[in-house]
Amino acid sequence: MVNTIGSILQVIVGLGLLNVWLLRRNSATAYRGGKATNLKDEFATYGLPAPMFYIVGGLKIACGVLLLVGLAYRPVVLPSAAVVAGLMAGAVVMHLKVGDAVTKYVPATLMLLMSGAICVIDRMQ
Repeated sequence: MVNTIGSILQVIVGLGLLNVWLLRRNSATAYRGGKATNLKDEFATYGLPAPMFYIVGGLKIACGVLLLVGLAYRPVVLPSAAVVAGLMAGAVVMHLKVGDAVTKYVPATLMLLMSGAICVIDRMQ
């Protein structure tokens, strides 16, 4: 049962990251920080240097892929989920920094919680 929950969370987090960074990076959403209309604008809103967009994006895409690969090859799960948890904690902090409403950082908070749960579940196995 725990393995199944962990696998479901891996799929949700992995596909969620890939959706945001590959399919919706240029789309406006209700969850973008400040008044940003795409991911690059969001990073600028947070006052982050331009290269951070590419560093964070590369990490999130890689971790999304690795969480899916982890369904067949477990050793990549814990490091990938831990990196995602750290990045999502940073995302929550950035939303707080610019004074966003709580509703704007609900997705980052949920991804943080799910990634943390993946880490815990992986350590239990």
